Amino acid sequence: MNTPLRRVGLAMIAMLVLLLANVTYIQMVNADDYRADSRNQRVLYDEYSRERGKLISPVGGELLAKVTPTNDRLRYLRQYPFGAAMAPVTGYYSVRYGSRALERAEDEILNGSDDRLFVRRLSDLITGRDPRGGNIQATVIPAVQQAAYDAMTKKNFVGAVVALRPQTGEILAMVSTPSYDPNPLSSHDSDEQQAYWDTIRDENNKLKPMLNRAISETYPPGSTFKLVVTAAALEDGKDKNYLLPADASIQLPGTKTDLENFAHSHCGPADQNQVPLETALALSCNTAFATLADQLGKDKLQEQAAKFGIGQTDLQIPMTVVPSGIGKLPDRAALFQTGIGQRDVLLTPMQDAMVAAAIANNGIVMRPQLVQKVLAPDLQVISDFDADEIGRAMSGSNASTLRDMMKKSEANTKGDGKVAGLEIASKTGTAEHGADPKATPPHAWYVAFAPADNPQIAVAVVVENGGDRGLAATGGSVAASVGRATINALPGIGK
Repeated sequence: MNTPLRRVGLAMIAMLVLLLANVTYIQMVNADDYRADSRNQRVLYDEYSRERGKLISPVGGELLAKVTPTNDRLRYLRQYPFGAAMAPVTGYYSVRYGSRALERAEDEILNGSDDRLFVRRLSDLITGRDPRGGNIQATVIPAVQQAAYDAMTKKNFVGAVVALRPQTGEILAMVSTPSYDPNPLSSHDSDEQQAYWDTIRDENNKLKPMLNRAISETYPPGSTFKLVVTAAALEDGKDKNYLLPADASIQLPGTKTDLENFAHSHCGPADQNQVPLETALALSCNTAFATLADQLGKDKLQEQAAKFGIGQTDLQIPMTVVPSGIGKLPDRAALFQTGIGQRDVLLTPMQDAMVAAAIANNGIVMRPQLVQKVLAPDLQVISDFDADEIGRAMSGSNASTLRDMMKKSEANTKGDGKVAGLEIASKTGTAEHGADPKATPPHAWYVAFAPADNPQIAVAVVVENGGDRGLAATGGSVAASVGRATINALPGIGK
């Protein structure tokens, strides 16, 4: 064989080997990734030929997502009884736009392809039964979710609410507003799907209704971060009577910039130059907490934040929660600002709820979880939720001390929703942000748990850009009523 033919032959063999390698990679190595891709409509068409599993509430078996038989080529229609109120939890299941939230995270159970359902699939094949997917029992309590959603939407608030069960980490509510209705996206009418999609997609809607602000957005937490600073101080050996400056303003070290208390007010009695830590928290005095953060120092503040889970990069609920953080703290001025939850401190509402829940749970941080049980098509339990302890943020005695301090903070917090006989421990926050913070309406925060001495629920609320109060917004005047409405909706609260 002459040299040119030999070269052509070798080139063809090389191309054949590359082609076989590519086919092998696609068919064997990467097959699961292609199959799981939410854009793979062939898989969706196949899944629509069998009954998809349900998303079920833990209270009374209410359905969060169900299916209805149809007479068209897609045999089952996915429906969401709670619509937009539950969308951050359920997500959507669409033949055109794939899936989101629990619909995506638990897809293999819901579509019946999970290995734990192998025996069921085999039985269906042998008996000729129509195959069905498994079911997911979520942790969300519809009454709590709906109350939080209604409280946010009645005033057109943009923001999020998270409610946790402190002892287990079960997510009792996860609201993000504005939201979207997943029902049009699950329609079998492609024109209806596209028309609705075009109204809610980020490119066409500046309010971003598809963004889950509870877990996918971070905000400066403002004075709610003072709970972390207080925890660090208590763990450092200080007590509630530890004295701090009561000045109306102080100068940031190394700068000519003043840091002020709210409304430039003196902290505590006008005739006293110092104020106890307990009073500083109850009155949310910026100058006291900026000084306290500086006294604790960078290392202790970072260590305490990490103990609460701040900075964790692998949190799944099972959807991914974006990391929170407090920044690098390059100098003393940064420490002062960090002490009041500003500068580079950014938390998700989920993370701020975890802080409140840890204090309520005697200082122990539990991993948040949205799935309570995995169920077979006949509702037999395949696997149960196991509470997962992340770690201890603070001692039980210090958590009790901080809880009592939060009771006094609640006593100083205005807003609607206070119920006689139900004691709440809370902290508000008013967080500056934007290129011109003084001219930008602040974010309003409220974190709390109740009943204070027997916690059953911990909440975090953030309302973006002052809600309906503009530049005059505070956590107490805007977010507190939302948090209390969420707490009050928990069945049996306080009983």
